[in-house]
Amino acid sequence: MATIKDISKKAGVSIATVSRVLNYDDSLNVLESTKKRIFKIAEELDYVTLRQRKTKKSSYAIGIAHFFSEEEELGDPYFLSIRYAIEKRCLDENIKFVKISRADHFSKEEELDGIITIGRFDNSDMENFMKNSSTIVTVDSSPNEILFDSVVVDFKRAVTSSLDYLSSLGHEKIGFIGGEEFINSGKEKTVNYRELTYREYFEKKNILNEDFISLGSYSYADGYRLMKQALEKKQVPTAFFISSDPMAIGAYKAIMEKNLKVPDDISVIGFDDIITAEYLVPALTTTRVYTEFMGETAVELILEKLRNNREIHKKVVIPTELIIRDSCKKINNSIK
Repeated sequence: MATIKDISKKAGVSIATVSRVLNYDDSLNVLESTKKRIFKIAEELDYVTLRQRKTKKSSYAIGIAHFFSEEEELGDPYFLSIRYAIEKRCLDENIKFVKISRADHFSKEEELDGIITIGRFDNSDMENFMKNSSTIVTVDSSPNEILFDSVVVDFKRAVTSSLDYLSSLGHEKIGFIGGEEFINSGKEKTVNYRELTYREYFEKKNILNEDFISLGSYSYADGYRLMKQALEKKQVPTAFFISSDPMAIGAYKAIMEKNLKVPDDISVIGFDDIITAEYLVPALTTTRVYTEFMGETAVELILEKLRNNREIHKKVVIPTELIIRDSCKKINNSIK
Protein backbone atom coordinates (compact mmCIF):
# COMPACT_ATOMS: atom_id res chain seq x y z
CA MET A 1 0.00 0.00 0.00
CA ALA A 2 1.27 3.47 -0.89
CA THR A 3 2.40 5.80 1.88
CA ILE A 4 2.38 9.57 2.35
CA LYS A 5 6.13 9.44 1.79
CA ASP A 6 5.58 7.90 -1.68
CA ILE A 7 3.15 10.66 -2.63
CA SER A 8 5.45 13.34 -1.19
CA LYS A 9 8.36 12.11 -3.27
CA LYS A 10 6.38 11.97 -6.50
CA ALA A 11 4.65 15.33 -5.93
CA GLY A 12 7.81 17.13 -4.86
CA VAL A 13 6.29 18.53 -1.66
CA SER A 14 6.77 17.83 2.06
CA ILE A 15 5.17 14.91 3.90
CA ALA A 16 3.36 17.40 6.16
CA THR A 17 1.82 19.15 3.14
CA VAL A 18 0.62 15.86 1.66
CA SER A 19 -0.89 14.79 4.99
CA ARG A 20 -2.75 18.06 5.49
CA VAL A 21 -4.05 18.15 1.91
CA LEU A 22 -5.33 14.56 2.00
CA ASN A 23 -7.03 15.21 5.34
CA TYR A 24 -8.71 18.38 4.02
CA ASP A 25 -6.98 20.87 6.29
CA ASP A 26 -8.68 24.18 5.38
CA SER A 27 -6.05 26.24 7.20
CA LEU A 28 -3.31 25.09 4.81
CA ASN A 29 -2.15 27.82 2.41
CA VAL A 30 -1.19 25.96 -0.75
CA LEU A 31 -1.87 26.45 -4.46
CA GLU A 32 -4.97 24.76 -5.84
CA SER A 33 -2.85 23.21 -8.58
CA THR A 34 -0.64 21.60 -5.92
CA LYS A 35 -3.69 20.16 -4.16
CA LYS A 36 -4.97 18.69 -7.41
CA ARG A 37 -1.58 17.18 -8.16
CA ILE A 38 -1.43 15.55 -4.72
CA PHE A 39 -4.94 14.09 -5.04
CA LYS A 40 -4.20 12.85 -8.57
CA ILE A 41 -1.01 11.08 -7.44
CA ALA A 42 -2.78 9.62 -4.39
CA GLU A 43 -5.47 8.23 -6.66
CA GLU A 44 -2.89 6.77 -9.05
CA LEU A 45 -1.07 5.08 -6.16
CA ASP A 46 -4.35 3.89 -4.60
CA TYR A 47 -3.56 5.67 -1.32
CA VAL A 48 -6.06 5.34 1.54
CA THR A 49 -6.32 8.40 3.80
CA LEU A 50 -6.78 8.26 7.56
CA ARG A 51 -10.38 9.37 7.16
CA GLN A 52 -11.04 6.58 4.70
CA ARG A 53 -9.29 4.08 6.95
CA LYS A 54 -11.65 4.91 9.80
CA THR A 55 -14.61 3.72 7.73
CA LYS A 56 -12.89 0.39 7.11
CA LYS A 57 -12.21 -2.45 9.49
CA SER A 58 -8.61 -1.44 10.22
CA SER A 59 -8.49 1.99 11.83
CA TYR A 60 -4.98 3.03 12.86
CA ALA A 61 -1.45 1.70 12.95
CA ILE A 62 0.66 2.39 16.03
CA GLY A 63 4.12 1.41 17.22
CA ILE A 64 4.68 -0.08 20.68
CA ALA A 65 8.21 0.68 21.89
CA HIS A 66 9.36 -1.23 24.94
CA PHE A 67 12.37 -0.39 27.13
CA PHE A 68 13.01 -3.98 28.24
CA SER A 69 13.92 -6.91 26.01
CA GLU A 70 11.49 -9.86 25.96
CA GLU A 71 13.91 -11.79 28.16
CA GLU A 72 14.03 -8.95 30.71
CA GLU A 73 10.23 -8.68 30.64
CA LEU A 74 9.91 -12.31 31.67
CA GLY A 75 12.11 -11.59 34.71
CA ASP A 76 9.93 -8.66 35.76
CA PRO A 77 6.26 -8.99 34.67
CA TYR A 78 5.54 -5.29 35.38
CA PHE A 79 6.30 -4.08 31.85
CA LEU A 80 5.09 -7.31 30.28
CA SER A 81 1.65 -6.81 31.81
CA ILE A 82 1.47 -3.25 30.49
CA ARG A 83 2.47 -4.34 26.99
CA TYR A 84 -0.04 -7.20 26.91
CA ALA A 85 -2.81 -4.80 27.98
CA ILE A 86 -1.88 -2.36 25.19
CA GLU A 87 -1.81 -5.11 22.58
CA LYS A 88 -5.13 -6.55 23.77
CA ARG A 89 -6.82 -3.15 23.64
CA CYS A 90 -5.39 -2.57 20.16
CA LEU A 91 -6.89 -5.88 19.02
CA ASP A 92 -10.24 -4.90 20.57
CA GLU A 93 -10.14 -1.57 18.72
CA ASN A 94 -8.88 -3.23 15.54
CA ILE A 95 -5.68 -1.18 15.63
CA LYS A 96 -2.67 -2.54 13.80
CA PHE A 97 0.42 -2.47 16.02
CA VAL A 98 4.13 -2.87 15.37
CA LYS A 99 6.56 -3.86 18.14
CA ILE A 100 9.61 -1.64 18.42
CA SER A 101 12.53 -2.93 20.46
CA ARG A 102 14.70 -0.45 22.32
CA ALA A 103 17.70 -1.67 20.33
CA ASP A 104 15.92 -1.47 16.96
CA HIS A 105 16.09 1.36 14.50
CA PHE A 106 12.62 0.70 13.23
CA SER A 107 11.79 1.10 9.56
CA LYS A 108 11.01 4.67 8.65
CA GLU A 109 9.00 3.27 5.76
CA GLU A 110 6.37 2.05 8.22
CA GLU A 111 3.57 4.59 8.27
CA LEU A 112 2.50 4.96 11.91
CA ASP A 113 -0.33 7.10 13.23
CA GLY A 114 1.16 7.12 16.72
CA ILE A 115 3.59 5.47 19.11
CA ILE A 116 3.22 4.21 22.69
CA THR A 117 6.47 3.90 24.62
CA ILE A 118 6.76 1.64 27.68
CA GLY A 119 9.55 2.49 30.11
CA ARG A 120 12.17 5.21 30.03
CA PHE A 121 13.91 6.25 26.85
CA ASP A 122 16.60 8.87 26.39
CA ASN A 123 16.22 12.06 24.35
CA SER A 124 17.77 10.57 21.21
CA ASP A 125 15.27 7.68 21.31
CA MET A 126 12.34 10.09 21.67
CA GLU A 127 13.64 12.24 18.82
CA ASN A 128 13.89 9.12 16.69
CA PHE A 129 10.28 8.21 17.48
CA MET A 130 9.12 11.74 16.67
CA LYS A 131 10.57 11.46 13.17
CA ASN A 132 7.90 8.86 12.50
CA SER A 133 4.99 10.33 14.44
CA SER A 134 4.33 13.36 16.63
CA THR A 135 1.51 11.51 18.39
CA ILE A 136 3.29 9.77 21.25
CA VAL A 137 2.05 8.45 24.59
CA THR A 138 4.62 7.46 27.22
CA VAL A 139 3.82 4.84 29.88
CA ASP A 140 5.69 4.64 33.20
CA SER A 141 7.54 7.87 32.43
CA SER A 142 6.76 11.48 31.63
CA PRO A 143 9.83 12.88 29.83
CA ASN A 144 8.15 16.01 28.49
CA GLU A 145 4.60 17.02 29.43
CA ILE A 146 4.58 19.71 26.73
CA LEU A 147 5.25 17.22 23.91
CA PHE A 148 3.72 13.93 25.02
CA ASP A 149 0.70 12.41 26.74
CA SER A 150 1.78 10.16 29.59
CA VAL A 151 0.50 7.49 31.99
CA VAL A 152 2.39 7.19 35.26
CA VAL A 153 2.10 5.67 38.73
CA ASP A 154 1.96 7.75 41.90
CA PHE A 155 5.19 6.21 43.23
CA LYS A 156 5.60 8.76 46.00
CA ARG A 157 2.25 8.00 47.58
CA ALA A 158 2.72 4.25 47.08
CA VAL A 159 6.14 4.05 48.75
CA THR A 160 5.14 6.44 51.53
CA SER A 161 2.10 4.29 52.32
CA SER A 162 4.31 1.19 52.57
CA LEU A 163 6.84 2.88 54.83
CA ASP A 164 4.09 4.37 57.00
CA TYR A 165 2.61 0.88 57.39
CA LEU A 166 5.95 -0.62 58.45
CA SER A 167 6.52 2.29 60.84
CA SER A 168 3.07 1.74 62.36
CA LEU A 169 4.17 -1.81 63.16
CA GLY A 170 7.09 -0.45 65.16
CA HIS A 171 9.85 -0.83 62.56
CA GLU A 172 12.50 1.90 62.61
CA LYS A 173 15.31 0.09 60.81
CA ILE A 174 13.80 -0.42 57.36
CA GLY A 175 16.02 -1.54 54.49
CA PHE A 176 15.55 -0.80 50.79
CA ILE A 177 16.23 -3.29 48.00
CA GLY A 178 15.61 -1.83 44.58
CA GLY A 179 16.38 -1.90 40.89
CA GLU A 180 18.34 0.41 38.65
CA GLU A 181 17.65 1.39 35.02
CA PHE A 182 20.06 3.07 32.62
CA ILE A 183 19.70 5.03 29.38
CA ASN A 184 22.17 6.57 26.89
CA SER A 185 23.84 3.21 26.25
CA GLY A 186 24.09 2.50 29.96
CA LYS A 187 25.90 5.76 30.77
CA GLU A 188 23.07 7.54 32.58
CA LYS A 189 21.05 6.20 35.51
CA THR A 190 17.35 7.09 35.41
CA VAL A 191 15.58 8.58 38.41
CA ASN A 192 14.17 5.79 40.58
CA TYR A 193 11.19 7.36 42.30
CA ARG A 194 10.86 4.44 44.71
CA GLU A 195 14.41 4.93 45.92
CA LEU A 196 14.05 8.72 45.89
CA THR A 197 10.91 8.57 48.05
CA TYR A 198 12.58 6.15 50.47
CA ARG A 199 15.52 8.51 50.87
CA GLU A 200 13.30 11.56 51.39
CA TYR A 201 11.18 9.69 53.94
CA PHE A 202 14.12 8.87 56.21
CA GLU A 203 16.00 12.11 55.57
CA LYS A 204 13.02 13.96 57.06
CA LYS A 205 13.37 11.77 60.15
CA ASN A 206 17.17 12.31 60.14
CA ILE A 207 17.74 8.54 60.27
CA LEU A 208 18.73 7.72 56.67
CA ASN A 209 21.28 4.90 56.72
CA GLU A 210 23.06 4.42 53.37
CA ASP A 211 24.12 0.95 54.49
CA PHE A 212 20.47 -0.11 54.41
CA ILE A 213 20.17 0.62 50.66
CA SER A 214 20.93 -2.14 48.13
CA LEU A 215 20.55 -1.73 44.36
CA GLY A 216 20.65 -4.13 41.42
CA SER A 217 18.30 -5.29 38.64
CA TYR A 218 14.58 -5.96 38.97
CA SER A 219 15.01 -9.74 39.01
CA TYR A 220 14.55 -12.78 41.22
CA ALA A 221 18.32 -13.37 41.15
CA ASP A 222 19.24 -9.88 42.32
CA GLY A 223 16.56 -9.91 45.01
CA TYR A 224 18.21 -13.06 46.34
CA ARG A 225 21.76 -11.72 45.95
CA LEU A 226 21.08 -8.33 47.54
CA MET A 227 19.16 -9.77 50.49
CA LYS A 228 21.93 -12.31 51.07
CA GLN A 229 24.46 -9.47 51.22
CA ALA A 230 22.23 -7.38 53.50
CA LEU A 231 21.92 -10.24 55.98
CA GLU A 232 25.72 -10.45 56.28
CA LYS A 233 26.11 -6.83 57.39
CA LYS A 234 26.68 -5.76 61.00
CA GLN A 235 23.32 -4.03 61.19
CA VAL A 236 20.35 -5.89 59.74
CA PRO A 237 17.02 -4.04 59.36
CA THR A 238 13.94 -5.53 60.98
CA ALA A 239 11.98 -4.87 57.78
CA PHE A 240 12.65 -4.37 54.07
CA PHE A 241 10.83 -2.41 51.40
CA ILE A 242 11.57 -4.22 48.12
CA SER A 243 10.97 -2.45 44.80
CA SER A 244 9.40 -5.37 42.93
CA ASP A 245 7.69 -8.63 43.79
CA PRO A 246 10.16 -10.76 41.78
CA MET A 247 12.97 -9.26 43.88
CA ALA A 248 10.94 -9.98 47.02
CA ILE A 249 10.57 -13.64 46.00
CA GLY A 250 14.33 -13.88 45.62
CA ALA A 251 14.74 -12.19 49.01
CA TYR A 252 12.47 -14.81 50.63
CA LYS A 253 14.89 -17.53 49.53
CA ALA A 254 17.91 -15.70 51.00
CA ILE A 255 16.09 -15.21 54.31
CA MET A 256 15.11 -18.87 54.47
CA GLU A 257 18.68 -20.00 53.72
CA LYS A 258 19.85 -17.91 56.66
CA ASN A 259 17.48 -19.92 58.89
CA LEU A 260 15.35 -16.85 59.46
CA LYS A 261 11.61 -16.50 59.01
CA VAL A 262 9.29 -13.97 57.36
CA PRO A 263 7.78 -12.15 59.23
CA ASP A 264 8.93 -13.47 62.63
CA ASP A 265 12.51 -12.30 62.10
CA ILE A 266 12.21 -9.94 59.14
CA SER A 267 9.15 -8.22 57.69
CA VAL A 268 9.02 -7.88 53.90
CA ILE A 269 6.88 -5.64 51.75
CA GLY A 270 6.93 -5.83 47.95
CA PHE A 271 5.73 -3.79 45.00
CA ASP A 272 3.56 -4.67 41.94
CA ASP A 273 1.26 -7.41 43.32
CA ILE A 274 2.09 -9.98 40.66
CA ILE A 275 -0.12 -13.06 40.54
CA THR A 276 2.23 -15.22 42.64
CA ALA A 277 2.45 -12.71 45.52
CA GLU A 278 -0.60 -14.01 47.38
CA TYR A 279 0.52 -17.64 46.98
CA LEU A 280 3.89 -17.21 48.69
CA VAL A 281 4.29 -18.56 52.22
CA PRO A 282 3.70 -16.28 53.98
CA ALA A 283 1.57 -14.33 51.49
CA LEU A 284 3.39 -11.17 50.43
CA THR A 285 2.22 -7.74 51.56
CA THR A 286 2.71 -5.52 48.52
CA THR A 287 1.53 -2.52 46.53
CA ARG A 288 -0.95 -3.28 43.78
CA VAL A 289 -0.15 -1.45 40.56
CA TYR A 290 -2.93 -1.46 37.98
CA THR A 291 -0.69 -2.27 35.02
CA GLU A 292 -3.51 -3.45 32.77
CA PHE A 293 -5.38 -0.21 33.36
CA MET A 294 -2.19 1.72 32.56
CA GLY A 295 -1.96 -0.01 29.18
CA GLU A 296 -5.64 0.50 28.41
CA THR A 297 -5.40 4.18 29.36
CA ALA A 298 -2.44 4.67 27.01
CA VAL A 299 -4.49 3.34 24.07
CA GLU A 300 -7.44 5.53 25.04
CA LEU A 301 -5.21 8.60 25.10
CA ILE A 302 -3.72 7.92 21.68
CA LEU A 303 -7.15 7.24 20.17
CA GLU A 304 -8.56 10.42 21.69
CA LYS A 305 -5.70 12.42 20.24
CA LEU A 306 -5.98 10.87 16.79
CA ARG A 307 -9.75 11.14 16.57
CA ASN A 308 -10.19 14.61 18.08
CA ASN A 309 -6.89 16.29 17.16
CA ARG A 310 -6.48 17.32 20.80
CA GLU A 311 -3.64 19.83 21.09
CA ILE A 312 -3.14 20.00 24.86
CA HIS A 313 -1.35 17.02 26.32
CA LYS A 314 -2.52 14.97 29.29
CA LYS A 315 -0.64 13.35 32.16
CA VAL A 316 -2.71 10.61 33.79
CA VAL A 317 -1.57 9.53 37.26
CA ILE A 318 -2.79 6.05 38.19
CA PRO A 319 -3.27 5.40 41.95
CA THR A 320 -2.02 2.28 43.70
CA GLU A 321 -3.32 0.18 46.60
CA LEU A 322 -1.48 -1.32 49.55
CA ILE A 323 -2.46 -5.00 49.84
CA ILE A 324 -1.84 -6.19 53.39
CA ARG A 325 -1.20 -9.91 53.74
CA ASP A 326 1.04 -11.95 56.07
CA SER A 327 4.66 -10.92 55.45
CA CYS A 328 4.82 -8.07 57.95
CA LYS A 329 4.68 -8.26 61.73
CA LYS A 330 4.43 -5.81 64.58
CA ILE A 331 7.56 -5.58 66.74
CA ASN A 332 8.16 -4.32 70.26
CA ASN A 333 10.91 -1.71 70.11
CA SER A 334 11.38 -1.86 73.89
CA ILE A 335 13.09 -5.25 73.56
CA LYS A 336 15.01 -4.54 70.37
